[in-house]
Amino acid sequence: MSLLALREVTRTVIPQDQPALTILNGVDLVIEPGDHVSVVGRSGSGKSTLLNMLGLLDTPTSGEITFDDRPVKQYSAAQRDRLRGAAIGFVFQQFNLLPGRTALENVTMPLLYSTGRTFWRRKKIAADMLALVGLEHRLNSLPDRLSGGEQQRVAIARSLVRGPRLILADEPTGALDLDTGQSVMELIDDVAERTGAAQVIITHDPAIARRARRHFRLDRGVLTAVDDPAFEPLTRRDRKEMAPAAEDPIDDLAALGLADAHGSDA
Repeated sequence: MSLLALREVTRTVIPQDQPALTILNGVDLVIEPGDHVSVVGRSGSGKSTLLNMLGLLDTPTSGEITFDDRPVKQYSAAQRDRLRGAAIGFVFQQFNLLPGRTALENVTMPLLYSTGRTFWRRKKIAADMLALVGLEHRLNSLPDRLSGGEQQRVAIARSLVRGPRLILADEPTGALDLDTGQSVMELIDDVAERTGAAQVIITHDPAIARRARRHFRLDRGVLTAVDDPAFEPLTRRDRKEMAPAAEDPIDDLAALGLADAHGSDA
């Protein structure tokens, strides 16, 4: 059973006083549990629209999107919102942290929509997640007191705190220097590997794309698999050697309850 699938997905918009514009054209993409996929493309190629489709934010003009083999069009808007909140974690180039909130408060935010024990333990879960990304000493820091790499780690912790089954990363290292970017990608890879989450990385950087196991190129709305030696996937040893030594080791996820379950409180 696939986790998420796009079949013959097309997205067309009609600008005011302009002819119809096709942004995605017959896109086919199947994401399996634990998958690791990269999509590369130039600016204007349709990457943001594809991300919105994968994240269940937009609906296609034609074609079908399924989640757990169920057509997404069968969900109401409220059901789709709950599914997105429970099963999909977003990591963006811009960190999108709430400026007047501490790191702990930013990571706690997604858990405000949980129920039961998760809701009542939300601060402890958020604190454990920040410790997982090496920021246990920065719980009470505001975003403007954090470095770029630390802000991205807070954003990653926030995106993963509900144990998503799918991580969507949109140019996750675009605002970071090379070494920090490699460290952040290593962190995302490690957490996804331990939780069993699938990853889709959307980027213009072939070095970041190369970390994935399957590679695609989006050009003028058409998605094609990349068969290019430059995109041969790296081994885990290669990725470890490329990334700078982490200041804080990644701890066991068992304390967060993320190793076996994914967002059961939605």
